[in-house]
Amino acid sequence: MSTQIHETAMLEPGVECGDGTRVWDNVHIRAPARIGRDCIIGEKSYIAYDVVIGNRVKVNAFVYLCTGVELRDGVMVSAGTVFTNDRFPRATTPDLQQLRSSDPDEDTLPTIVHEGATVGAGCTIGCGFNIGRFAMVGMGAVVTRAVPGFHLVVGNPARSVGIVCRCGEPIQRFGVSGPIAVDDVACTRCGLRYAVHGGVVTELTPPPRTPPGP
Repeated sequence: MSTQIHETAMLEPGVECGDGTRVWDNVHIRAPARIGRDCIIGEKSYIAYDVVIGNRVKVNAFVYLCTGVELRDGVMVSAGTVFTNDRFPRATTPDLQQLRSSDPDEDTLPTIVHEGATVGAGCTIGCGFNIGRFAMVGMGAVVTRAVPGFHLVVGNPARSVGIVCRCGEPIQRFGVSGPIAVDDVACTRCGLRYAVHGGVVTELTPPPRTPPGP
């Protein structure tokens, strides 16, 4: 399957797009961003230079991915999400006489969204805070700290309220005391099993392998 680029999309020379990736209308991707195989880049999204996107990633409409962002394999970023990369943003020098450069500097912090994670619609992601494997960020959340793998976070600022399975089904809801230690808990949807200790999630069963496509 070849890469599909909508006629209104703007890809600067030097952008890499893997086989099977689809880029929809009015997307702007700056070089030298790298996008893997079988991805979907939704309409009117912006991807800055040096952004790295893995394979089978879904970026929905109106998403802003700034320099320093890396989306690893299987990530989903829902519509209207904004990533940030500057701890102390200012438009000008202190005397207001010169625009500050937009090039990365010591205050530009990277953000990695690890494999399988989901970022819900309308989120704001602070810089320097990684999102763990198969975590789920609820819609409208404002992420101001790292998100552990398999955790469900919601709110402003985002806080952990539960544990989710690889398939997305919640497998534990936190009480007032936080995560509950369990040696073996199964997902009611897909049957995958996990242990939870100190908020750290350990997979007990390997995920089923999806048969290759035609």
